[in-house]
Amino acid sequence: MCRTPAHARPSRRGDDVAGSAYEIGLATRADIVGILELQEPNLRENGGALSVRFTAEDLEASLRDTPILVARRSGRIVGYLLSSSKAAQAHVPIVQAMLSAYPGERDAYVYGPICVAESERGQDLPAELILALRERLPRREGLTFIRKDNVRSLRAHAKIGGREVAEFMHAGAAIAVISFAG
Repeated sequence: MCRTPAHARPSRRGDDVAGSAYEIGLATRADIVGILELQEPNLRENGGALSVRFTAEDLEASLRDTPILVARRSGRIVGYLLSSSKAAQAHVPIVQAMLSAYPGERDAYVYGPICVAESERGQDLPAELILALRERLPRREGLTFIRKDNVRSLRAHAKIGGREVAEFMHAGAAIAVISFAG
């Protein structure tokens, strides 16, 4: 069971399932196991939508770079959102393609993926995680990419203020670059 750190804050969403609320806060090294456990069933190879497998070492490096946010319900990690500096992701081909299509502001950060447990889908948790990240990195532009055929995610980002600023092709798929202005 994951312990909720003292700096976690209750979600603005509040009570929505059996009296429990999300707690969204900064991940710690102790949360890496829970993040990896949530990642596994959500990888594309296992029927999910995540296309990149992160290792414990990747997550530790990310923790030193920019915030990783986790959402907990009843002490269990039910969602996470990774973020990183552009430099930390410069070696990743799809991020290179995104930054070629739209480099963003000098101090922009890259965010994603967002991963949510199947039990929590449809509860606006991705939006809560993005808004919490934006609160932690104010006045900085956030960038992500979304496949153009992922209409649900494109709509969700637009609903909370994300805007499509460019498009590129990667591995035969059309990809949108989404920006949240700083």
